[in-house]
Amino acid sequence: MEKHEAIAALVALGQETRLDIFRLLMQAGPEGLPAGQIGERLGLPPATLSFHLSQLKHADLITFRRESRSLIYSAVYPVMNALLAYMTENCCQGATASCEAAAPSTCQPKVPHETPARARVR
Repeated sequence: MEKHEAIAALVALGQETRLDIFRLLMQAGPEGLPAGQIGERLGLPPATLSFHLSQLKHADLITFRRESRSLIYSAVYPVMNALLAYMTENCCQGATASCEAAAPSTCQPKVPHETPARARVR
């Protein structure tokens, strides 16, 4: 992954709604989700959802396909894996075994992740 690609992906994921969308699509797996379901699950109006999906698509983090009248969005796993590899490339001064050993205690949050508030409201 090139530096400018990593920056574009991190900028896209640095916005709360886009991160929520991306996490939802990662959880959905390769089959993805229709745009309407994404909007419903996250409580987003169509125009807002469209804007954020466009930003994620521009960063190559998601893709879509048309099925009948629906657009089905899915995460692009190779791009996410490349971003993770880029971010950990120099982890622990290049000693990847040290980085992997340190990950559970120093890199992983101890607090379980909670669903965003706007998704819980419904």
